[in-house]
Amino acid sequence: MFSLGLASAITASLLFNGGIVLQALDARVAPRALGLRLALLSRLFRRPRWVIGFLLSLIGVGPQIIAYANAPFVVVQPALCVGLLLVLVLAEHVLHERVSLREVVGVVAIIGGVALVAWGAPSHSDTHRSGIALIAVVATLSVAGLAPFIVRRTRLDTGMLMILATGCGFGATNVATKLVGDDFNLGHYGNAALWGIVGLGMGVAATITNMTAFQRRAATTVVPVSTAVQTFLPILFEPLFLRERWGSAIFDGVPIIAGLVLALVGSVLIAGSPAVSELIAGAG
Repeated sequence: MFSLGLASAITASLLFNGGIVLQALDARVAPRALGLRLALLSRLFRRPRWVIGFLLSLIGVGPQIIAYANAPFVVVQPALCVGLLLVLVLAEHVLHERVSLREVVGVVAIIGGVALVAWGAPSHSDTHRSGIALIAVVATLSVAGLAPFIVRRTRLDTGMLMILATGCGFGATNVATKLVGDDFNLGHYGNAALWGIVGLGMGVAATITNMTAFQRRAATTVVPVSTAVQTFLPILFEPLFLRERWGSAIFDGVPIIAGLVLALVGSVLIAGSPAVSELIAGAG
């Protein structure tokens, strides 16, 4: 089941990022005057290629839930970065930018990092902590994700806050998705539905802050920072809401730490690439 979980995480990442590229191809040529207006969605939903990209991203939620249900959280999170490699390849062909040493190092780091984490991780045996702990973690990430709406039009309303809030918002969505899968497997369908609503709501809020961040800061700053926060911050919170049996981890977890660092570095290098950032920003 571990292999199924890892494969599902990679599949979800490829679907998410493949969908982003297809959406970007149409969103990048839409009139800028339609930005942050419902008229933009109305226009894009009439473009078959954009709709296909939207559906791919929607379909990706299924494999993501399967991944969380069958592999350790600490493995699934970095594996969700693998799709950035697809964006890099497609960005090279769409924007006709040559791959530099930076991108090559990023590719090697992501692949090596995910492989190290998968090799060193314990068997999938995580269980939830108390309901209070779960709510506290999701609430903390959610409040951070909603911060721009709270401090709007004050001195704290900055571009960097938008970027960090985007990462926290999508991080809350990831944790909620993990809880949806676990509760569904346990037959707690009511809880699963509630976590699904939370995840959907935070996903919408994070999308709004993400689009606003692209208006205020360069894509080469927005994409790598938000990607790193939404992928790796939830891992730091994992001990607070999950119980994992680390006794079976290889070499006391050293490969996991090394792999996470490698995957983080690789994700920042790839996401910060001008071609990748511009393409992802176009989808925004």
